Amino acid sequence: MKPPIVSVEVSYLIHATEDEKKVERAVARLLGGNPAFQTEALEGHFGNQIIRTKTHLTGDLAASSFRHIVAALPPHVRDAIAGELGTFVDEHSALYLRLDKQRLISGSPEIGTADSIRVKVKPRLHALQQGALEFYSKELEGS
Repeated sequence: MKPPIVSVEVSYLIHATEDEKKVERAVARLLGGNPAFQTEALEGHFGNQIIRTKTHLTGDLAASSFRHIVAALPPHVRDAIAGELGTFVDEHSALYLRLDKQRLISGSPEIGTADSIRVKVKPRLHALQQGALEFYSKELEGS
């Protein structure tokens, strides 16, 4: 049977004052492996360098990474997400999390809005027999 998660996509920005490798290591820890990162150099409003970094995982690797992400979240963060799950799931049943980049680097992932690491999780349709909110709720409780 195919895993319940189709893909996990993680993206974030690295500013000129940040250590790119340090953030990459923190994201790799969050995903529970060593994913291949794609980078794109951008220029900020004031000419400063910004690097957009992204990784896209599919299949068993995506399912494993999703489980690892959920397990890495402290219980109070999982509870907060579960309590407001409707705000984290879009009309296509994708789960969107924004994790505070600095808190993730320090080893204590939290939900954040500014300077965040964006995580998009797409489930397999067969996994949504009782709806996306029910599916994600069970996944958050299972850790």
